Amino acid sequence: MIRRHSILARLGPADTSKVTIHEPRSATTEIRFIDGEKRLGYGLGQIIDQLARRGLYPTEDAADLAILAGTVTAADTRINRGSESQDSWTREIDIYVPVRAPDRWNAIAPLTERMLHFLTGDRWRLFFRSRHKVYKTLIETPPIAVGSPFSSVCLFSGGLDSFTGAVDLLEGGENPIFVSHYWDASTRSQLPCATVLGKEYGDLYSRHVRARVGFPADLVSGSAPENSLRARSFLFFSLAALTASCLSGKSTIYVPENGLISLNVPLDVLRLGAWSTRTTHPFYMARWQELFDTLGFPFTMENPYRFKTKGEMLSQCKNKIFLEKHGHETISCSSYMKSRHKKLPHGHCGYCVPCLIRRASIKAAFGHDRTDYVIIPDLMSRTLDASRAEGEDVRSFQMTASRLKRKPDLARLLVHKPGPLSDYTDGEIAAYADVFRRGIAEVGKLVENVKVRPL
Repeated sequence: MIRRHSILARLGPADTSKVTIHEPRSATTEIRFIDGEKRLGYGLGQIIDQLARRGLYPTEDAADLAILAGTVTAADTRINRGSESQDSWTREIDIYVPVRAPDRWNAIAPLTERMLHFLTGDRWRLFFRSRHKVYKTLIETPPIAVGSPFSSVCLFSGGLDSFTGAVDLLEGGENPIFVSHYWDASTRSQLPCATVLGKEYGDLYSRHVRARVGFPADLVSGSAPENSLRARSFLFFSLAALTASCLSGKSTIYVPENGLISLNVPLDVLRLGAWSTRTTHPFYMARWQELFDTLGFPFTMENPYRFKTKGEMLSQCKNKIFLEKHGHETISCSSYMKSRHKKLPHGHCGYCVPCLIRRASIKAAFGHDRTDYVIIPDLMSRTLDASRAEGEDVRSFQMTASRLKRKPDLARLLVHKPGPLSDYTDGEIAAYADVFRRGIAEVGKLVENVKVRPL
């Protein structure tokens, strides 16, 4: 039976005020973000310290957003979908967070709840209260602060898209600071990629901050951890906002993601759940902009590649020679560690959706691929089984490419399936449909002759 959860965020030892739990029978978990001094724990203090060493100091409102994101992350990663929901997916979660301006945050709670529901598929309720007077200030700012030298913020995941985005910004004369979140082996490419970028464009140490935000596996009593991690971009974007709040005046937060992955259109009716990640979907990005505007944050969220396929991103990179040389050092695989079940080293599987898009884009841009695909190195080496993961996505791409080839206008309808595009003009919707069509054709060209045993 479904069990509603209440996650209660507290600050330091002085934060002992009674908090009214709106569902008293819910399973309540307290998280204390400060132990002793005012330094935030669970990885949030890590990025704040790194910013301070660079002479950068976030605003208190941005710190509140980061604490909210940390609490959401705790709920998302430590409340198991299998045991804590009726349908093995949809959880019911209440979040309680102390902030500096609770009236303002409670006013935008419906917007934030809508964002989280769209992102994760769960039912969220958010409740905000005043910080204890001892914690009115969490960010220690020097009396005279030196202005920020950076012009923008760019997410840096260690994937091929973010690596391409970093190259383009540095080549284009921008002065960005890069923000990373790391946790497991799938993010271990971040430092090697930053190192090779530093050799080409100057040491990235001063312009790269990283955080490892996470919580103990047994945080929520009676629940195993959860691995779907649908809310990860809420944390990632919040860390970017925390960093952007250090910059002077208006600034841009760049989210480099190709249009096909950004849209995440389900390839067939049976794949809606599996193809449901919406980390950079246009609707979700628009809600972030609305949140920033309502909070008075002078940030613009921008995905400069929303109308490009991954292959077009690589082909049009401003330093294509460098990208071709080092792109294989990035990580794209949706489950980089699943190869361990076959007693193989960690690496790209070669057959999941991100791997297929990666393979197609590299082939389109460079003609050859230096990536080590450890489970299926060669898609043409044998017949794949469509009833298993190894052939499921290949078959789905083949079928979708065939449908769009017969009926190109179908793309205009399909792009609405993962989420509404009501914020966009007819011209923009047509552009999204076109990039979806081109992206599917790009992957379709890769897999058209791959043999797949039918279901």
